[in-house]
Amino acid sequence: MDFGSINWFAVIVCVLVSFAVGFVYFSPKVFFDVWWKALGKTQKDQPGAGGMGMTWGMTTVASIVQAVAMAFMVPALGSTMTGGVNAVNGALTGFMLWLPFTAATSLTNRMFAGHGLKVWAIEAGNHLIVLVLMGAILGAWR
Repeated sequence: MDFGSINWFAVIVCVLVSFAVGFVYFSPKVFFDVWWKALGKTQKDQPGAGGMGMTWGMTTVASIVQAVAMAFMVPALGSTMTGGVNAVNGALTGFMLWLPFTAATSLTNRMFAGHGLKVWAIEAGNHLIVLVLMGAILGAWR
């Protein structure tokens, strides 16, 4: 892996976009209330009960790891596609990575945790949007 080949500005933008998507997606006017209720939580329960510092810190680390991994995968997969590495093929790469590695594995986890399809669909939908946008950004900014 050549970390020097990464467009670090694009990676930072991807991390910021992932936070922006999550902020809107999990806002009370979009999916938060439905998701929270589907988890069996009430308004008295607080997100990130283990401490919001830890929650935001780990979320940031996870987003950076995801963006860096996408920075390697978009050129690798995009170069095998018609048209090469570009925004569309980057978005497609995001989808192709989301389906088996996020959607499928998180489905298993949510089913065994007893959270059901609604929780899975909401969470997987957020990850789909983020990975597709990350792929598009990284594909466009080569």
